[in-house]
Amino acid sequence: MSWQTYVDSNLVGSGKVKRAAILGQQGGVWATSPGYTLSPEEQKAVINAYNDLAGVQGSGLRLAGQKYFTLQANPRSIYLKKQADGVVVVKTKQAILVAEYVAPIQAPEVTPVVEGLADYLINAGY
Repeated sequence: MSWQTYVDSNLVGSGKVKRAAILGQQGGVWATSPGYTLSPEEQKAVINAYNDLAGVQGSGLRLAGQKYFTLQANPRSIYLKKQADGVVVVKTKQAILVAEYVAPIQAPEVTPVVEGLADYLINAGY
């Protein structure tokens, strides 16, 4: 299965995720939703967030030009919010999943989708 299929089928195809991207931990975009562009600076900030969880907790992240505040950050997952919308970011062994949702969808609906795909990729060695 291609990386793009994971974005299209597993994340956006769930009906819970509006836009998504899969980033490589060493840099680069492996797959993304059409029109969902994370700048090189935003990609680097996502990757580096896992090295400074306290920093991302305090400052949040900017993704696709939008500023999000951090609700929770741990070594695996970062949960972000902007008004009624949000982003779930989950790190696997080699990748980072970035999944944006918009109201009326809420985090408890999106989290199992993204975390479940992350578990699958981790078990597959990615």
